[in-house]
Amino acid sequence: MHPSEVGQSHATPNTFDPSPVLRRLARWEWPTIALFGAVFAALGVALVLTGGAVSFGILVLALTLHSSLSHEILHGAPFRSARAATALGLFQPGLFVPYLRFKALHLAHHHDSRLTDPYDDPETNYIDPDIWHGLPRWHRGVLRVNNTLAGRMLIGPLIGTVCFLRDDLRRLRAGEAEVARGWGLHLPGVAVTLAVVAMSPLSLWTYLAACYGAMSVLKIRTFLEHQAHPRASARTAVVEDRGLLALLFLNNNFHVVHHMHPQVPWYRLPAVYAARRGRFLSRNQGYVYRSYRDVFRRHLFAPKDPVAHPLWRGPRN
Repeated sequence: MHPSEVGQSHATPNTFDPSPVLRRLARWEWPTIALFGAVFAALGVALVLTGGAVSFGILVLALTLHSSLSHEILHGAPFRSARAATALGLFQPGLFVPYLRFKALHLAHHHDSRLTDPYDDPETNYIDPDIWHGLPRWHRGVLRVNNTLAGRMLIGPLIGTVCFLRDDLRRLRAGEAEVARGWGLHLPGVAVTLAVVAMSPLSLWTYLAACYGAMSVLKIRTFLEHQAHPRASARTAVVEDRGLLALLFLNNNFHVVHHMHPQVPWYRLPAVYAARRGRFLSRNQGYVYRSYRDVFRRHLFAPKDPVAHPLWRGPRN
């Protein structure tokens, strides 16, 4: 026996107190965790099925949900640990957007005073009128088509991805370390995903088409989330929908609620909106759609607003 242990041989052993662990677990967002599990289960099922059309449909739904869940992660869900949340978000089966790049750009978008700014809002589709008037006719035609809902779903993912990759390549050439880190942590997951798909019965082209299809579905949500308006508080929309699309978007169609309370989890957004509906609609000056059916009816082939920012008075960049 070591001298320091003399007189301690009959001491009562310490008992494990589970309370801190239980409290930590209670703070986790279990509906979000459960939905993550369901999404990865659906991805697994889609990869082993031999029916291409069925697999494609499951993949589009699962990849759309995964993107919406990634949005929840960057706002702090489902854990209270930023490192744990980031570790969960780094794997992106949708392939085209690194999680850390999405996080950086989306949090910049949450500066509400800059919403729809052609330069400072990284998620806007408005462009500087001076730039617009300098574009060739064919380019303006493409962007006009992209400003209808049908166009946004069909060519919007391609336009968005090309512009995103172009901008990030420019940043990489400029030596921006955070951009390099985002891509460096993303590409191994892309390689793993493509390897798993290659070993499955599913065609790689079917998987890539499903990735594009998921981005098309997500374009329905982002199509009218924001509008040009002199007041920043009136730039963010509400779509009062509770159907399949609202589920796929994790209730982010209550978008003004999300911008005012970005830490509120997705499953509480409808109740928060219902409790203070008048206040939210007063704040955004009635920028509301009754359902996504209403959105399709009004904007499938008609633009919501012009491509050139109608209120832009800033200097040309």
